[in-house]
Amino acid sequence: MRTASRSARSSRAVIGDDPVLRSAYRLCRTRTRRQDPAEYALIQLVPAVLRPACWALWAAANAIDDLADDHTATAAERAARVDEWVTALDRELTTGTSTDPIRLALVDTASRWRLDLSGLRGAMRLVERDAHGRSFADWSTWSSWGRGNLLPWFDQIRDLFDRAGVPVTLRLDRQEVYEEFLDGVRLTDILTDLSADLAQGDLLLPGQALHQYPGSSDDLAHRRWSPAVADLITHLTDLARQWVAQPSLARGMHPGPATVLDAMAALLRTQLDAVDDAGPAVLHTPPRPPRATTARLLAPARARAVLAWSLTPLTVPPPRRDAEQCPPSAAVPTARRPAFRSPPPHPSGARPPHVPAEQMPTHVAVIMDGNGRWAQQRGLPRHEGHRAGAAATLDVVRGAVDIGLKHLTLYAFSTENRKRGTEETGAILDLLCRQTREFPDDLDIRMRWHGRVDGLPQDLVDVLNMRERNSRDCTGLTLTTCVNYGGRDEITRTAAALARRVRSGQLDPDLIGERDFARCLADPDMPDVDLLWRTGKEQRISNFLPWHTAYAELCFTGDLWPEVDRRHLWQAITEYTRRQRRHGAAEATGPVIEGGPRGTAEARLP
Repeated sequence: MRTASRSARSSRAVIGDDPVLRSAYRLCRTRTRRQDPAEYALIQLVPAVLRPACWALWAAANAIDDLADDHTATAAERAARVDEWVTALDRELTTGTSTDPIRLALVDTASRWRLDLSGLRGAMRLVERDAHGRSFADWSTWSSWGRGNLLPWFDQIRDLFDRAGVPVTLRLDRQEVYEEFLDGVRLTDILTDLSADLAQGDLLLPGQALHQYPGSSDDLAHRRWSPAVADLITHLTDLARQWVAQPSLARGMHPGPATVLDAMAALLRTQLDAVDDAGPAVLHTPPRPPRATTARLLAPARARAVLAWSLTPLTVPPPRRDAEQCPPSAAVPTARRPAFRSPPPHPSGARPPHVPAEQMPTHVAVIMDGNGRWAQQRGLPRHEGHRAGAAATLDVVRGAVDIGLKHLTLYAFSTENRKRGTEETGAILDLLCRQTREFPDDLDIRMRWHGRVDGLPQDLVDVLNMRERNSRDCTGLTLTTCVNYGGRDEITRTAAALARRVRSGQLDPDLIGERDFARCLADPDMPDVDLLWRTGKEQRISNFLPWHTAYAELCFTGDLWPEVDRRHLWQAITEYTRRQRRHGAAEATGPVIEGGPRGTAEARLP
């Protein structure tokens, strides 16, 4: 009773005494506990001050799903109701209040914890489209749908922990593991709700899996238990177990979130056991694990969670102020897009050249070579060259924004750079950490990073992840910094990811194509490189983005990196516009480009 009383006091300390708001959160809590006891049990493992926000997020996601799944209405009516709900939420985020209790709790959560809910719009609109029905040809399209639905909601929970002062570090080299875990969550949910979906005429399994067991699709449609259906269910539960068994995912996390994640995986495995044990009944009734089994799993998790959170100071927002003290315009500042400024002009007054949109490269990758040599030529330690190169980097980034480039990728630290002395390596990583932390946030730049986390200082990993999360809704330049990156290592890890997909039955090895390989890259959203520019006079790509640079134009310049500024980037882009991009096609008639063979010219820059 004392624990429950403390939880109630903690919740009241966050929510305040507004009876309408307290009633809204109470409804979210009741729906969570009634509709998904396992989810409710997991939320009980987080600190009491965070639970109301978790209830609000879960209840909102479930409310939208309920609207899309209400088969008493037509598909068009269901989609319209979801649209009405989402449109109302957008409007209410600007006013700071709502007449709908679940949206009221969600709006308050966003305001109180400074959460940016814009990332949920895609997931909500996906549910709206689901109202018209869904079918999936293969595992790839199925995964894309499931991740598009789940990832944004999980990211909100991660942001919530961040706001409370408990960063949930997701290591980029484990992105695939994270997404496979979510695939396991989605598949477990589908198998659990199979009876309800079939009753409504829905079958949310990929055709690729159904075709492996001839007749299973028709048997499921008629809710007939058959050997094909039995084998299919066994295959799918085994696959889901593989996906949720990801012990490396929580490695290195704060023990509080790690405990929640471990308990979630254990509950999912227990649920899959219940699906297997149900046999033919799985087609008619949602299977549930025995309460005693669930209790045995949760008891040690609660003890670990209590210990972890008791040692963790949390950042807790004050209770919500009255409406007259908190005007609507200030209710949810994150709902409004920040005001970005143009980069400051170059000291010379130079302006970017006009490049027609059809001639502008989409993606420029840069090997920033020559920092050490620049320092040695001046009798300085090599790390002073990297310090001078940081100023050049900032100006080049500003130049990319100036000229309207969409993607700029910088080779900041390679896996081979670790062969350098400890002093220089440490200086590079310290400088990179400071440069990332102090990077101006008034430019419309989405910041990402690419590489292995192993061996990197934790403070650098944290600031890279923080910058990536905080800028994820920017729509201007996408700036990717490659840190501890090696091209062959990326190819090797991608091949391993493909092998895992083949082993799990998601891919036929005889049908693997380039798109399958690209989907398994650590950053599958990165577009191909159009222009690879290297300074410092060397003429090689040095293990940099080998997959993405297959058809890149190459530009090598003699300037050492600290001598470079935005004008050199503009000149490299201008040189690119003179190239004939054929991609293996016959040569078109046109002017001959001076400066050397196509794709290997050394541009002479000012």
